[in-house]
Amino acid sequence: MSESKDFVPHPQEDAAAEAAETPPASGFASLGLSEPILKALEEKGYLNPTPIQEQAIPTVLMGRDVLGCAQTGTGKTASFTLPMLDILSGSRARARMPRSLILEPTRELALQVAENFVQYGKHLKLNHALLIGGESMGEQRDVLTRGVDVLIATPGRLIDIFERGGLLLSDVRVLVIDEADRMLDMGFIPDIERIVSLLPTMRQTLFFSATMAPEIRRLADAFLSNPKQITVSRPATVATTITEGLSLVATHDKREALRRLIRTEDVQNALVFCNRKRDVDILCKSLTRHKFSAGMLHGDMPQSARFATLERFKAGEIRLLVCSDVAARGIDIGGLSHVFNFDVPHHAEDYVHRIGRTGRAGMQGRALTLATPADRAAVDAIELLIGHPIPRLAVDGLDPVEWEEAESRGRRRGGKPAAKAAPPAKKAPKPAARAETPPAAEEQPVPRRSREPGNRRGGREDAGPREPVVGFGDDIPAFMQIRRRARPAAGPDTDGQDGKDQNEDTEIAA
Repeated sequence: MSESKDFVPHPQEDAAAEAAETPPASGFASLGLSEPILKALEEKGYLNPTPIQEQAIPTVLMGRDVLGCAQTGTGKTASFTLPMLDILSGSRARARMPRSLILEPTRELALQVAENFVQYGKHLKLNHALLIGGESMGEQRDVLTRGVDVLIATPGRLIDIFERGGLLLSDVRVLVIDEADRMLDMGFIPDIERIVSLLPTMRQTLFFSATMAPEIRRLADAFLSNPKQITVSRPATVATTITEGLSLVATHDKREALRRLIRTEDVQNALVFCNRKRDVDILCKSLTRHKFSAGMLHGDMPQSARFATLERFKAGEIRLLVCSDVAARGIDIGGLSHVFNFDVPHHAEDYVHRIGRTGRAGMQGRALTLATPADRAAVDAIELLIGHPIPRLAVDGLDPVEWEEAESRGRRRGGKPAAKAAPPAKKAPKPAARAETPPAAEEQPVPRRSREPGNRRGGREDAGPREPVVGFGDDIPAFMQIRRRARPAAGPDTDGQDGKDQNEDTEIAA
């Protein structure tokens, strides 16, 4: 019996054994998120957090300020939306007094953040409001009157509604400033400083930026209190999930090269970036003429048209979305397979932001760029920024082009240099027109052959013999001819010449 007692486990040993057998929490469950949020993440198919989510979420749940430096496409939005849902789930908001505020530089980014709250908070009873331009201000004020837990806004519209008395910011407990470097580029910093001055001093502030320029650092020091700084990678690096490629083509071959790449690549959906809004429209029409499913998105479009196009693209009705850089940081499409740079961006940082639309959430993506010999300096700047050369990619069926080739190679098909018209060919055919304009005669010396009898400047023959000029004989000096030609066609003979000389000047002028 004593031996059998030795084999009976103690209750505390039992619990320790069970704990040892139970594997530690992993994935999002290890970050301290609540069950409703974990369930929503599981339904979305997200199992493991990205590096910035892994570091930021526990810090935000602790109530500490965060200074996050992360490139686009690293899951930054979820790193603050997920813990905010947990923080706000315990109570409700009052009318016109939001409990949290998220500031975004563009309407597209604000819409994207709102979608995150809808998806991740589907099992929580929280609501949000969206204050962006291009929408009815009356409807937005009505939503605020009912009370919102999360207010997502662009700075201009937020200040507009605040000044009209439709909003109180005294109850904001969590402030998020997203894409701070973009705010700086767009001139929103004075608006941001004013908005922050209206908020309670006792609040939690989350500050995110893709770069940390000195001005951004100054703002962070002013807005944050003892923040935890989180940097997941050096600024302006390309995610390892993105496969890059660069095709060097002649200027006239760019559209054909894009069409060939789209046909040869396994493109499910793609963004096609142009540098100018005018080129967005031209390229979209060109792709449509060649039977591609394409739409366009740029800043000059009405807001309703932009929303409608974006929704069609997300729904899969449009396969290619041709856009300007206004959408470079504002579109987050799950499973975006490709990004095409039809134009090499003027700023190297924009290259990283553009191609960061693909290869997100651990998925693979391809980013292909079309360049001409004139783009060499821009490509060199991009490769210097990202720290590696972009692999070269040949386009099937198109002649290869080298950096060293003259830009004129891209002006005509077949690589033939463009023919230049000789300047004399354009000026020679109109001698009469020059004779009709007196100032032109003063600007150019008269050829010697014009002194020959019966020959006028430009080779025009007289109708009859000339009358001699007293004192000079038949050979009229050049300076005399210039003065007569410069004289107006009609009017008195101010030099005291006889009627024949005056009539002769009139004939030349005619």
